[in-house]
Amino acid sequence: MNPDLAIARAATLEPIGEIAERAGIPQDALHPYGKHIAKVDDGYLRSLEGRSRGKLILVTAISPTPAGEGKTTTTVGLGDALNRIGRKTMICLREPSLGPCFGQKGGATGGGHAQVVPMEQINLHFTGDFHAITAANNLLAAMLDNHLYWGNRLDIDPRRITLRRVLDMNDRALRSTVAGLGGAANGFPREDGFDITVASEVMAVFCLARDLTDMEARLGRMVIAQTRDRRPVTADDIKASGAMSALLRDAIQPNLVQTLDGSPALIHGGPFANIAHGCNSVVATEAGLRLADYVVTEAGFGADLGAEKFLDIKCRQAGLAPSACVVVATVRALKMHGGTAKADLSRGDPDALERGFANLERHVANMRGYGLPVVVAINHFATDSEAENARLAHLCRERLGTEAVLCRHWAEGGRGAVELAHRVVAAAEEPSSFAPLYPDAMPLADKIRTIATRIYGAAGIVIEGKAATRLAEIEAGGYGRLPVCMAKTPYSFSTDPAAMGAPSGHEVSVREARLAAGAGFVVAICGQIMTMPGLPRVPAAEGIHLDEDGQIQGLS
Repeated sequence: MNPDLAIARAATLEPIGEIAERAGIPQDALHPYGKHIAKVDDGYLRSLEGRSRGKLILVTAISPTPAGEGKTTTTVGLGDALNRIGRKTMICLREPSLGPCFGQKGGATGGGHAQVVPMEQINLHFTGDFHAITAANNLLAAMLDNHLYWGNRLDIDPRRITLRRVLDMNDRALRSTVAGLGGAANGFPREDGFDITVASEVMAVFCLARDLTDMEARLGRMVIAQTRDRRPVTADDIKASGAMSALLRDAIQPNLVQTLDGSPALIHGGPFANIAHGCNSVVATEAGLRLADYVVTEAGFGADLGAEKFLDIKCRQAGLAPSACVVVATVRALKMHGGTAKADLSRGDPDALERGFANLERHVANMRGYGLPVVVAINHFATDSEAENARLAHLCRERLGTEAVLCRHWAEGGRGAVELAHRVVAAAEEPSSFAPLYPDAMPLADKIRTIATRIYGAAGIVIEGKAATRLAEIEAGGYGRLPVCMAKTPYSFSTDPAAMGAPSGHEVSVREARLAAGAGFVVAICGQIMTMPGLPRVPAAEGIHLDEDGQIQGLS
C-alpha cells in the first residue's frame, strides 16, 4: 500500500463539528457531507465581511520534476506548525482533479504525516464541486447549440464559437472533435473540442468570484462566440447564466476538512496552473482570512506559473496582499535540475545540486521582485546526504542571503516544520511592498513580454499570426486592461519541458490567445501546451483497484 494512504487510513479523525469549532465556525453554519467533511454556509460567510483579515502566506516551489518537491505537503506542514506555536491558522488548498489522479501525478492531499483527510474522498469526487462545474459549462454549450438549431436569432457564426465542452479527465482523443453529425435533427456539423474541467473559464469564474451574485454576473459576461458581423456573444445573450448559477449554488460554498494534526483546512476550486490560473477560490481564501490570524495557501506548479498568476491575477482582482512567500525545494529536485537522472538521485552529488541551484535562485529572485519577504523551505528526504544539505545551506547563505530551513513535516507532521513556522512569522512581520508585475494599462503583448523576460528569463516573445490577430481583436473589444494568464509547460522556464535549470535568452512563442471575459483575464497559449492533457504510457489508473474488503488500493 502507498505509505501516504496507509498513514491517512491509520489516523483517527475528529468529527467535523469539532474542527469547525476550532476554526470558530458555528455548528449551524455547516452542511455536513458525512462525518468528516462539511460545506460552510454562504450566508454565514457573508456575516464575516466586517472582520479584519489575517496574514496571507503563499507557498510556491521551484520548477517541478519527477523527483517531487512537496509543495502541498509543505503547505499542510506549515499550517500545522503555525497552529502548534499558537498562531490560529487556516489552510486553503485546491481540490484535486480526477485527470492527474488517474494519470501521472496522483492525488493532491499532501503526503506522509502532513496530509489533509479523508484522503480518498478528497481525491475522488469529494463534494461534487467539479461535477457541478462540468455540468454548468456543458449546459452552456448545449444551450448555445440549441440556439443555433432553433433559428439562430442572434446570427451566431458557427465558425466563430469559442466555447469548448469540458470533462474532468485526461482524454487526448477529445481535443479536437466534430459535433452535430447524423442529419438535420442533430444540429449543424461543426468543429468542436474538449478542455479538461480545471482549464475551463467556468472553473476560473468559480474561483475568482466573491459570492453568488458576482459569480452569476461573471458567468453572464463569458464571451462564447461571435456573430457573422463579428460582434461578441455572451452567456447572458442566450440566457444561460441563471441556470448555470443554479447548478453551482451549493458548490460555491467552501469545503471544510482537517489535517492529520487536526488543523482546519478549506479545500475549494482547482484550476491547473500550467493551463489556467492555478489558485483555490477567492471565497475560501477570504473566509480563511476572516476566521484566522494566518492563512497558508499554495499556488500550483512552480513560482513562474502558479505564484505569478496568484499575484498578478488573483491578488489583483480580489485586493489581496501576501505578507510572505515560502519557496519549496528538495535536494533531489535540485540535483535533477543539475543533470542527475532520476534513477541516480539516491547517490550523493553536491556538485549536481549546485548546478541545479540556479532554478531555486531565479524563483526566489522573482518572488522578491514582487516586494515579498521570502523564506526558503527544504523538504527533507531520507536519501539527502549531510554533504548535500551543507552545500545547499552554504549556497542559500552566499547567493540568496538567507538561511534554508530544513523541514521534516512528511515524517513528523507539524512538529517537523516548527522552525519554518517561526521563520514565516518573522518574515510576515517585515515590511512588504507587494505590487503586481505590470500595470493594467499596459498592452496585452507587452504584458506577455514582461512575464516572459522578467519571470522566465527569455530574450523576447514571438506572437504567431493567429494569436496576434486575436490579441488585437481582444484589445479592440475593450479588454486590453485585463491581466494575462500564461499557458506554458510547468517543467521549464522556457517552453521546452526538457530545458531544466534556469535557461535564459530563449524566445517564448505564443500560438493562440483566448479571451476569458467572465474570469477577467486573457489566456496566452505557448509552445505545445494542451488544455486537454493526455494519459501517460502507463497511467496511474492501471494500479488503482478495490481489494476484497472494498477498500481503494493504489491511490497516491
